[in-house]
Amino acid sequence: MEIKPTEISISKMFGGYNKRYKHYSPTLGCSMNFHIFFPPSSSPSHKFPVLYWLSGLTCTDENFIAKSGAQRAASSEGVALIVPDTSPRGLNVEGESDSWDFGVGAGFYLNATQEKWKNWKMYDYVVKELPTLLHENFPELDTSRASIFGHSMGGHGALTIYLKNLDKYKSVSAFAPIANPVNCPWGLKAFTNYLGENKADWEEYDATCLVSKYNDVSATILIDQGEDDKFFKDQLLPQKFEEACKKVNVPLLLRLQPGYDHSYFFIATFIDDHIRHHAQALNL
Repeated sequence: MEIKPTEISISKMFGGYNKRYKHYSPTLGCSMNFHIFFPPSSSPSHKFPVLYWLSGLTCTDENFIAKSGAQRAASSEGVALIVPDTSPRGLNVEGESDSWDFGVGAGFYLNATQEKWKNWKMYDYVVKELPTLLHENFPELDTSRASIFGHSMGGHGALTIYLKNLDKYKSVSAFAPIANPVNCPWGLKAFTNYLGENKADWEEYDATCLVSKYNDVSATILIDQGEDDKFFKDQLLPQKFEEACKKVNVPLLLRLQPGYDHSYFFIATFIDDHIRHHAQALNL
């Protein structure tokens, strides 16, 4: 059980390197993979700020690295990209792969409380274990300067993690996030199974509920949402989050993008804006 990360692949890109690592996660009780994009370095002593990307349903640590094109802007802005997986894997819990929107590939970035899913602790993995692992093993990363963003389920993860840890992250953004999961079918299914029937527990992982409580937000929250996204109206509900932000004067830039869907084509189109949004906050 190798807790220290082992490099399993490397590819040069835009002068920097995509590197994939494997390690044993005590938090999740299984072996996990993650990617880091290291920008080109000007000097051996230079430390890069880190930007965590949280992926959506069915994804692994590979989708964003292969499809988003984020490395170009990350390279020019000097920001390291950290891309974890979306759930524990290989635990063989009964039913873990029965549906695409729950279980494997669908960790929802929460800490499950129901016994059957007790290993599904992606919140602790992202907020606690992974930053510590990076700090201890990668001296070229400055984990004290961190921001977070994500897509869909990962946009939900980024928003909720940011709001509950405003001291740990400089900024947040999201593409088509599940912004009010207590009121959508994906959230209902995930929260009932991971967290049980108590709806108060669900609200701890809902950005629209949390923003009224954790609203000392200094950096503007950036959200891009495709208007032709088939999940826009019944699953994502960004307008609910917008209403909640307005009530407590949290700065939000919600951009509705005509003609765009829920895919990585949409993400790749606007990714540079998001990288620059975070680079500005990280380099202050």
